[in-house]
Amino acid sequence: MGEDSYIANKPAGAPHIAPTKPEERVYPLPPQAVRSSPNFAVYLPLRELCCSYLDPERLPLIDQAFLTADRAHDGQKRASGEPYIIHPVAVATIIAQMHLDAESIEAALLHDVVEDTFITQDDIKRDFGAAVMELVNGVTKLDKLRFHDYREAQAENFRKMILAMTRDIRVILIKLADRTHNMRTLGNLRPDKRKRIARETLDIFAPIAYRLGISDIKVELEELGLAALYPMRYRVLKAAVTKARNNRKEVVNTILEAIKKRLNEVKIPARVLGREKRIYSIYKKMVHKELQFREIMDVYGFRIVVNDVDTCYRVLGQMHNLFKPRPGLFKDYIAVPKINGYQSLHTSLVGPHGVPIEVQIRTEFMDQMSARGVAAHWSYKENGSEPTSTAAQKNAQRWIKNLIDLQQSASSSQEFIENVKTDLFPDAIYVFTPEGKIYDLPAGATPVDFAYAVHTDIGQHCIGARVNHRMFPLSRALESGQTIEIITAPNAQPSAMWLSSAVTSKARSKIRQYLKGLKAQECVLIGRRLLQNTLKGVRLDEIPQERINTILKEFKEPDFNQLLIDIALGNLLTVIVARRLQGDLPLPDEKRQPIVGTEGLPFTFAQCCQPIPGDHIIAHITPGKGLVIHNYNCLNIRDQDKDPDKFLNVEWDQSVTANMDFQTGLRIELENRQGILSEISNAVDLAGSRIESINSEIKDESTYIIRLTVTVRDRLHLAGVMRRIKAIPNVQKIFRQR
Repeated sequence: MGEDSYIANKPAGAPHIAPTKPEERVYPLPPQAVRSSPNFAVYLPLRELCCSYLDPERLPLIDQAFLTADRAHDGQKRASGEPYIIHPVAVATIIAQMHLDAESIEAALLHDVVEDTFITQDDIKRDFGAAVMELVNGVTKLDKLRFHDYREAQAENFRKMILAMTRDIRVILIKLADRTHNMRTLGNLRPDKRKRIARETLDIFAPIAYRLGISDIKVELEELGLAALYPMRYRVLKAAVTKARNNRKEVVNTILEAIKKRLNEVKIPARVLGREKRIYSIYKKMVHKELQFREIMDVYGFRIVVNDVDTCYRVLGQMHNLFKPRPGLFKDYIAVPKINGYQSLHTSLVGPHGVPIEVQIRTEFMDQMSARGVAAHWSYKENGSEPTSTAAQKNAQRWIKNLIDLQQSASSSQEFIENVKTDLFPDAIYVFTPEGKIYDLPAGATPVDFAYAVHTDIGQHCIGARVNHRMFPLSRALESGQTIEIITAPNAQPSAMWLSSAVTSKARSKIRQYLKGLKAQECVLIGRRLLQNTLKGVRLDEIPQERINTILKEFKEPDFNQLLIDIALGNLLTVIVARRLQGDLPLPDEKRQPIVGTEGLPFTFAQCCQPIPGDHIIAHITPGKGLVIHNYNCLNIRDQDKDPDKFLNVEWDQSVTANMDFQTGLRIELENRQGILSEISNAVDLAGSRIESINSEIKDESTYIIRLTVTVRDRLHLAGVMRRIKAIPNVQKIFRQR
C-alpha cells in the first residue's frame, strides 16, 4: 500500500460506504504536519473513528481542523495540567460517536479557538467554510461584552446559544458534547465552581438532551451532575446499588431465561436484557416520590428489542400470558410517542414469587433513536441516503419553531431563558382535538395553553372550552386523554388573568405580547377593575393617598396609573398589590384564622399535601381560589424560586389550631389477614383520631396498600396515630402521604 493511504476496518453498525474489498476501505494517511504533532497520539483514535463512517474525501479538512486547533492551543493547559488540545479532541470524539457529519467534527475541534486564541471567525470561514464558522460562533461565549453581573452574562450566553441552535441544531449537539467532557473532568475545579456547573448541567443541559431524545448524553450528564453536586449521597447510593445488583443476579437470570424461553417457543427473534437502574433516577424517586431505596430496587426492569412494530405487540401478548399484568400500568409510547419522540411499549407485571417486573418492548430502530435522538439524523445523511424524519426530529423541529416565537416576544434575555426552562420538563399530558389529532402539553396545562398550541389566533379569541363535551373552566388543569374543543368569538381578547394559570411558554409569551400592545388607557381601566375586584370590601377611593404613595415607592412605580397598567399587563400580581394596599385598613372579616399572614384574603388547604399544624407551610396565590396553603416541600409548587410573586410566607396560629382538627393522608402496606382493618380502626380511635375515608389496592400477591384519611390536631398527634397503627401485627410500613 502506498504512502497516501491506509486501511480501516468498518465496525458493526456504521453506515455503509462502498469499500475497496468487502471488509476494507482505503483512507489517505494524515499529512506529515499532523503526524509530526506531539499530540498526534491524542488525535489518532478520533481519526480512526471518523474513518469508520465518513467518506474519505471529508478527512483532509478534519486533519486541518486538528492541526489549526493544535497550533492555536499550543502552550495552553487545562486545570488538570494536561495540554488543552485534549479537550477539543474529546469533544469531537463524542460528536463522532454520535456519527455526526464532518462539519460538526471540524467545529468541535475548533470550538474554543475564537474564544481563547488568536484565531478569528474570518480565519475559520476562509479555511473551513461559512457553515463551520456559524457552528463555532454559536458555541462561543460572549466574554468580550460587558454585563452587570454573572447571571445576566449567563442568560445572554444561553440565549445566544439557543438562537444559534434554531438556525442549526448541531450547535446544541456540540455544546452538549462540550459540557459532557467538562463534567467528566470537573474534579480539578474549585468546589464552588464545580457545584455551580453541576447545578447548571442538571437544570439546563440534561433536560435539553432529554428534549432532543439523546438519552445516552442525558443519563451521563445526570450521573456526573449528581456526583459533583452531592458527592456523599452519590457514593452511598452507588455502593448500595452495587451491593443490590450482586444480590439480584439470580432473580434477574431466572426471569431472563423465562422470557427467552417463551420467545423461543413462539419463534420470535429478540434481544432480551436486564435494565440497569441509574443512580440519578433512583435519587429523584427517593426525593420526589418519598420512596425508600429498597422499594425502588425491588422492581426488576427488562428490555426486549425486536425487528418490527407488529412483533412488539405480539411480544406484549406473550409477556401478559407469561406473567400477570398489573392493571392500569401499561403505556403505549409507540402509538403516542413521548414529547421527545421516544417510542416503546411499557408494561408492569407480577413475576415469580410476586416479584414486580417492568418490561420495555421496542424495535432496533426505536432503541437507536432512544440513545441518539435527533443526532441519528446525520447517520443517514452521511450514508448518502435521504435522512428519515423520525418522531424525535419532528418534535425537535416543533420545539425549535416555538423557541423562535419566544425570542420574538421576550423583552429580555432572562425572560427568554425562563420561558425556555418552562419547556424543559419531562412530564407531559396528551390531549385530543374533536377530530382526533394529538397534542402534547406540559403537566398542569389549561385549555388556554391548548388553544395557543393549536393556533395563536384560536388562543387570542378564546372565550371558553368544552372538555369531553362538557363546559370546562379555562383556568383548570387538563388531564391526559381528554378531548378539548375551544369556543371562540371574533371580538374576544386575551385576559391578563390567563397569565396566572397558563403554563406553556408560547401561551404566556403571546398573552404578554398582546397585553403590551394595548393602549395605556385600556390598561388603566383593566388594572383598576382587577384591583377593585381583589380588594372586595375596601374601595380604592377609601385608601389614603399616603398609603398609595408608600406602595408606589415600594413597587418603584412613577404614578398610580402606571401601577394599574403593570397589573393589567401581568407584570404585578393583583393580589399582592391589594394585600399591600389594605395594610392598616380594617379588614372585612376580623374573625381569627388558623393561618397568620393571609391579611384577610380567603384561603383553603391543598388536598395534594394536606398540611397540618407543625408543618412548614407556604401560601400559593391561585386564580379563583384565593390562597391555597401547601406544605413548603409540596411537589405541586416547585416553582417558588422562579415566580416568587405567586407565594406568601404564612405560618400557623397555634392558639387557634389547638381546638381544631385537620385531615391528612396515610399509606399503609400490610399482609392481609382476617380482622386487620378492624384493628386499624380501633388503633385510630384509641389515638383520639377518626377515619374520614379509606380505600385499598393490591400491591402483589401477599401485600395490600391501605390509604386512610384521618383527622389530627398537629404533627405530634399524627405521630401518635402512626405509632399505634405500626404496632399492629402484619403492618409492614406506614408513612404520611404528601
